[in-house]
Amino acid sequence: MCLCPGSHPGSGAQAGEAGAMSAEGWDTGPGGHPGASGAGPCPPGTASAPWSLPHWRACLAAAVLCYINLLNYMNWFIVAGMLLDIQNFFQISDSNAGLLQTVFICSLLLSAPVFGYLGDRHGRKATLSVGILLWSGAGLSSSFISPQHPWLFFLSRGVVGIGSASYSTIAPTVLGDLFVRDQRTRVLAIFYIFIPVGSGLGYVLGSAVLQLTGNWHWAFRVLPCLEAVALILLIALVPDPPRGAAEKQEEVAMGALRSSWCEDVRYLGRNWSFVWSTLGVTAIAFVTGALGFWAPKFLFEARVVHGLQLPCLQDLCNEQDSLIFGILTVVTGIIGVVLGAEASRRYKKVNPRAESLICAYSLLIAAPCLYLALILAPVTLLASYVFLALGELLLSCNWAVVADILLVSSTLRAGRPDSYLQSFLSLQQSFLGCTFVIALAGGCFLLTALRLERDQARARQLDTGTPGSKDTESQALLSGTGAAAKDP
Repeated sequence: MCLCPGSHPGSGAQAGEAGAMSAEGWDTGPGGHPGASGAGPCPPGTASAPWSLPHWRACLAAAVLCYINLLNYMNWFIVAGMLLDIQNFFQISDSNAGLLQTVFICSLLLSAPVFGYLGDRHGRKATLSVGILLWSGAGLSSSFISPQHPWLFFLSRGVVGIGSASYSTIAPTVLGDLFVRDQRTRVLAIFYIFIPVGSGLGYVLGSAVLQLTGNWHWAFRVLPCLEAVALILLIALVPDPPRGAAEKQEEVAMGALRSSWCEDVRYLGRNWSFVWSTLGVTAIAFVTGALGFWAPKFLFEARVVHGLQLPCLQDLCNEQDSLIFGILTVVTGIIGVVLGAEASRRYKKVNPRAESLICAYSLLIAAPCLYLALILAPVTLLASYVFLALGELLLSCNWAVVADILLVSSTLRAGRPDSYLQSFLSLQQSFLGCTFVIALAGGCFLLTALRLERDQARARQLDTGTPGSKDTESQALLSGTGAAAKDP
């Protein structure tokens, strides 16, 4: 990874938020000197002029990136808001519907490291533009697929996942290079608010367009119009700052060396606070993915069981539950992100492990809330909604770049009578596993807290080149994570 002037690692994959708690500092090699690892020297260094951007321009660029992030996550969950109608149109079961999200996420996960590599070594703005073109084009084309070719719809969701990976991976690193310290923390907190907001609006858009037009295809035709505006704004208003420009613009690295991708991964693997926090974020992704994709259908079937709703056997279903769940997601997401950031800021004044402990506490409380929401659904819908909102609120305190891992209920339905009650009970029991996974995530963040101070101190030693520091595992800690994450 080149650490010549104007170059800074920071466009790695989605573990970026997890790395925020692991350490803070400039990428360094053995012996505490920037870039003193690996092979392949950069061109001979010469003093470079400091890179700067007016504050108002940086704020304008941040606003554009937040807007695109909103659209990105609307694309993630727009299918969930119309899932029943899509299933009826293509005549697909729960397991095949789950495959929609599986294809999307597998494409995202496999392409995220590639975009991280490209964004770290090539123009980030061009990479972001290509990603927007990919996901908007695939979304628009999916609205013209006939019911005889459902596999094309699955393929289009995979392409959308590839496009989304480019943005989720690279956009936070641009923000990290436009702002410093406290400003960066505030801007990234705002950026992450648009994850739950965009997710919720994805449900709302899908449900609203369906009710207005009577055709779910139009939801995939509205979004590309908004994305075309986003692409124009990106090209016109968002700069591509040098890596580390915000804090390292005046530093000159003479004869810096380039570390390999494998070396970066090896160093990260030796940093235990990074490892544990990454596992915690992965567990959160599992739960938010399952909850986000299947909760509207679970709530719909709960209303059918209560006799408040007729089963959906036609092309046009009542998507009221998607609308309600979308509004809940937006409101609890905004409150949760702000509450988590503020609690972390205040608690960090007395405890340097505040961020990992806040994550752990909120997740351990969220687990019983989600459990009660699922158990009470067949008894009282009001209580189920209340505990679901509390669970979402607590999960939103930990919002990170989410990678959905799908949970489906078809296996549990095998051998049971084919009824809405059995469908509801199968989906309910599938969801119960999420409560244990979210508790496991809380445990991972508790383990992160045990190692956090030690790893941060080690990274600071390497950052300042403190003599006598022999550890090298933090050398690549911010490679692919630092600019995307909150300052510890």
